[in-house]
Amino acid sequence: MTHRLTRDEARRIAVRAQLLDAVRPGDVVEVAEQLGYIKIDPTATIAPCEQTVLWSRIGWSYEAGQLQKAVELDRQLFEYDGAFRPISLLPLMRPIMRRWPRRQSSRDWLAANDRFRADVLARLRAEGPLLATQIPDTAQVSRPPDGWSGSNQVPHMLEFLMRQGEVAISGREGRHRRWELAERVYPADLPEYVDDEAARLLDERRLQAVGIAKQKSPWSLVGDAGEPATVEGSTWKFRVDPAALAAIDDDAGGRVALLNPYDSFLSDRPRLTEIFEFTYVLEQFKPKPQRRYGFFAHPILMGDRFVGMLDAEVDRGREILRINALHEFLPFEPDEADAVRAEVAELAEWLGVTTLVE
Repeated sequence: MTHRLTRDEARRIAVRAQLLDAVRPGDVVEVAEQLGYIKIDPTATIAPCEQTVLWSRIGWSYEAGQLQKAVELDRQLFEYDGAFRPISLLPLMRPIMRRWPRRQSSRDWLAANDRFRADVLARLRAEGPLLATQIPDTAQVSRPPDGWSGSNQVPHMLEFLMRQGEVAISGREGRHRRWELAERVYPADLPEYVDDEAARLLDERRLQAVGIAKQKSPWSLVGDAGEPATVEGSTWKFRVDPAALAAIDDDAGGRVALLNPYDSFLSDRPRLTEIFEFTYVLEQFKPKPQRRYGFFAHPILMGDRFVGMLDAEVDRGREILRINALHEFLPFEPDEADAVRAEVAELAEWLGVTTLVE
């Protein structure tokens, strides 16, 4: 059976799946379990991505130390490939780790650096956890600089070993990662899954996180999870999460949310255009004269529609949240303007600064 959804229904399913409706989640782990990952990015015109993602869901009761505790002390989350993920996903990812790398050039580099690999693992076993700068570079073969990293081969080897599940990130010192043997970081009693079952369960978790997605989307990667659906006005073939569909009438309403440009809700840009009629362009890497909304403007979600962009930045020296511009796609009604101002005020209070409109 193919479910036939209105555009409003599809939007509500997507918003609720990302925990952006009126019912806020209770803690960091609940957010991570539902979203599947919390992206890490240091760009902090307002606050780093991992912090604003959590604040936009949990609200005023969220404190930055809660994330660190969940990762480093409780081990309910783990850092992998630029994101914090719930530990419940680790067993489903292990078959992928066992197969990595697939690219021949990466396999060749690992084979040529077998002694270097052994050196890194031995150093961690003897002295870990360590920063990458505390591990000697004994590589036999170097990878050329790629614009993101220098000539030191240790970060490359650590990244490779993390992807293979041999090392893990045990915590951070500021923005710097501490590396350790995976067996000392990950729980020892996790279940094992064969490849096909793990892949199926991963597809289901991805669909749970987005609620509804194009079946062949390279952004959402939901495969054949869920059930087929159509959305009015769209020719796409969708997959919808049955649990989200069953709860569609349990709607507590929407709210205003200010979204970090790297928020997972914004990652599937084609879906934003198709369902939300919102064409989102990150202007961070555009020359200043070509920017319409600002260097790192945050999209404003109101209920199940995108209504504007907030161009703001924190000035810690003056302890202010400077509002450079608040772009309205359509002029706000008075109650809409009040709701957006209230959310901005709550953001400033959470940051511990005052608001300055320029």
